[in-house]
Amino acid sequence: MRILISGATGLVGKSLISNLQGHEVFKLVRKGTGDKNEIIWDAERGFSESEEAKLTGFDAVINLAGDNVASQRWTPEKKQRIRLSRTLGTKNLVEALKRRNVNPKVFISASAIGFYGNRGDEVLTEESSPGEGFFPEVCQQWETEAKRAEELGSRVVLLRIGIVLAKEGGALKKMLLPFRLGLGGVVGSGNQWMSWIALEDLIRIILFVLEKDKIKGPFNCTSPNPVTNLEFTKTLGKVLSRPTLIPVPALAIKFLFGEMGEALLLESTRVIPKRLQQEGFKFSHPNLEDALRSLLK
Repeated sequence: MRILISGATGLVGKSLISNLQGHEVFKLVRKGTGDKNEIIWDAERGFSESEEAKLTGFDAVINLAGDNVASQRWTPEKKQRIRLSRTLGTKNLVEALKRRNVNPKVFISASAIGFYGNRGDEVLTEESSPGEGFFPEVCQQWETEAKRAEELGSRVVLLRIGIVLAKEGGALKKMLLPFRLGLGGVVGSGNQWMSWIALEDLIRIILFVLEKDKIKGPFNCTSPNPVTNLEFTKTLGKVLSRPTLIPVPALAIKFLFGEMGEALLLESTRVIPKRLQQEGFKFSHPNLEDALRSLLK
């Protein structure tokens, strides 16, 4: 297949490309390195005429681009970058494909379990309603723009991705140093649900929906076994053989990280991958302890 990937230099994008051997892969990038399979773009500004002309003959488009939500406090400017990098970026990509008469068979677009918002102990499937607040609104707008690819005749798949666990980046990498120093502990009440997925399984899901030509619509990309923050903390401490005795109060999170900290660390989202299970997808790492031991061996 001839595949176009946005967000190709991110944690998920790089891992995905390494697993697409045998396919012709093109990368959307902000800055070129001279690779003949790079197409330069800016998510918010789109393409130059010469770069857009390179959009030809793609069988699949995998849209992973989006500003890092956890890189800093959510100032008004940062929230605007988070929103536009996803919504306007997806819109610009679909419109460019339309102008170039590119009709990929499948358009796979990242979304996030932030779609559901803060829902306590409620078990959430793809049939659950969206939440309220900044990030649920962003996710809904993001998915709306991705669905416009149906106008190209594409099968549109929306990946509602949970907390991605990978040693080389993301949330787990940030946790490792304090936990290894014995400074890890429960965040807030510890009762908030964390819906996680091992990077390996996320890549396998993308390959799964890429090949299954009847699959479309939203899919929760999370382990079938979400855990509370308390359980996550104890399990990571056990795997690292380190104590987890130092709690981080909710007030400290709000003071240090503001709205970003509340949304990413204190809110509770208990998500189940119902549709993936119905389609017969088998997780390599369905349980947290096994996943962490595999990642940190």
